[in-house]
Amino acid sequence: MKSVPPLIAVLLVVVALAGCGQRNPPAVTKSPPPTLASVVVHAQTAHDEQVWDGVVEAVNQATITAQTNARVLELPHDVNDIVAKGDVLVRFTDVEQKSARSAAQAQVASAEATYKEAAASYKRIEAVYAKGYVSAAQLDQQRAQRDAAQAALASARAQLDQVGQALDYTVLRAPYAGIITRRYVQVGEAVQAGPPSPQPLIALQSLDDLRVNVQVPQSAVDAIRRFHAADVLPGGARRVAASSVSVFPYADPNTHTFNVRLQLPGGDTGLYPGMTVKVAFATGEAKRLLLPVSALVQRGELLGVYVLDEHGAALRQLRIGHRYADQVEVLAGLDDGERVATDPAAAARWLTGNRSSGNKHGVAP
Repeated sequence: MKSVPPLIAVLLVVVALAGCGQRNPPAVTKSPPPTLASVVVHAQTAHDEQVWDGVVEAVNQATITAQTNARVLELPHDVNDIVAKGDVLVRFTDVEQKSARSAAQAQVASAEATYKEAAASYKRIEAVYAKGYVSAAQLDQQRAQRDAAQAALASARAQLDQVGQALDYTVLRAPYAGIITRRYVQVGEAVQAGPPSPQPLIALQSLDDLRVNVQVPQSAVDAIRRFHAADVLPGGARRVAASSVSVFPYADPNTHTFNVRLQLPGGDTGLYPGMTVKVAFATGEAKRLLLPVSALVQRGELLGVYVLDEHGAALRQLRIGHRYADQVEVLAGLDDGERVATDPAAAARWLTGNRSSGNKHGVAP
């Protein structure tokens, strides 16, 4: 029997050992996709915009003037004080007004007595006239006296109302809730209701109802009229949608610009009268890839999102554009139809836990 060469014998042993093991190699298992809150990003219709500067102003603002001649007795509030509707702003001396009211009340009482006497006399004459004891001329004379007394009573009552109104003018109250922006008088100062014009006392502005005035060139007016939609940009990425947009029907002959007025919604918008803001007017429509702002991740100066697929999650850098309410435009870094995590903190925790368990498919946050 021939001997087997040593090299061939070694090969046979290796083949035999391989046959004793598993016939199929172990498959590489993929990590299941993370069970995270997510959204599929799609292109949506959004407005093209033009941005112009505007000024915030109060819809309700007034300079309260003197309506009676008096001396300032009390100024309960100063500049920058916030007042409620009906709060006393100025209190005047009222000695003259009260004296005039007392005189007017006495005049009314006298006129009432005169009228009652004239009315009673007319009734008596009317009864006697029916029996033929007095002439028609006497009846007419008594009727005229009654009517004159009635007219005098009406005049006295009107004078009392006028004097009472002048007394009411000695206490000026806030016509609406707002903030005092200027005070023109001091305690002890005498004021005049005119002529030539009433004296200014207090300037008041309401913070509850605001609007923005914008001057736009005539080339942009047609698009603004067509869409009637605009957002106020107070600063940063925040936007405040205007509740209405009104374009004035005429241009300034000196600047050839149109005034556009935006009504702001109620509530805390962070805007105050006198502020300058940017206003973005809708001028067209286009398809844009929009992403929820809550899905963004800030890493220094870089912005990104956690993209989810069958391999897990990965942090991807983005380049973003305009913000539209609670969504932001994606300019680069994301494709239509991709799924992103809407809770970046949860996605980061999932990646950290998966990496510590030995999974290599996720990208570290």
